[in-house]
Amino acid sequence: MADLPGYLIACLQSGKLAALAILVSGGIVLQILACALYQNWWPMLSVLMYVLLPMPLLFFAGSDTSSLLESGNSWADATKFLTGASAVGSIAIPVVLKHAGVIGWGALAMALSSFFVFVLAIVCFIGMNDDDGYSII
Repeated sequence: MADLPGYLIACLQSGKLAALAILVSGGIVLQILACALYQNWWPMLSVLMYVLLPMPLLFFAGSDTSSLLESGNSWADATKFLTGASAVGSIAIPVVLKHAGVIGWGALAMALSSFFVFVLAIVCFIGMNDDDGYSII
């Protein structure tokens, strides 16, 4: 990619950022549609877990990501546990609401697909190259 002109590289980088923005906004739209189409706003409860999901990483990991790979660090272990619990809660809340009969199958499918679109956006964000300035790893 070094032989491409600078304006083309900038355009490709903007396209990656735009694709991430489209994925995230698609996840938000799916979450809202899961509530609005079925006149039941209980699936919006899983948004609480979406907000809580990055908090342990922000508070405990700090700027040194290599500490998360060590196994003896108790703060890193607590961060991994709380992040995993929040991720499981993002899936469990709509499933429990469906099991209790509060939401229907359509709302469950849309809420879970919203979660997987968010996960896809995060994986795409992490998978970006280091040379484009948008990568965190």
